[in-house]
Amino acid sequence: MSTTPQRFAFSYGKLRMLMTILGLGPGLSRVEVRSADVVVRMGWAFRARIERSAITSAHEDQMLGLGIGVHGWRGQWLVNGSTEGIVTLDIDPAGRGLALGCPVKVRRLQVSVEDPGRFLAALGMR
Repeated sequence: MSTTPQRFAFSYGKLRMLMTILGLGPGLSRVEVRSADVVVRMGWAFRARIERSAITSAHEDQMLGLGIGVHGWRGQWLVNGSTEGIVTLDIDPAGRGLALGCPVKVRRLQVSVEDPGRFLAALGMR
């Protein structure tokens, strides 16, 4: 396992420019796999740190017609710039995060990344 963090870019679709203007674009957003945890940040709107040992499963997902941005309820969060490249992480015990500055629990996290296969490999889930 590498001690150097691996960074993964969010995938963005047609709303990339709008997301950038809103402070949620690629310059301020990333997913980082570190030796002990995974850090997800989408600009000012969302950040979370998940212990790798708490990730019980991870897989690619198909998303149909769901929103773009940061959406969540009762521990389930969708943090995406696109409906493509979605990876779902199931987490137990729940991780901690901030959504719009408010503390949240993260039990399931769906993120859109440019290279889902490489992300899953970095997690040791492929």
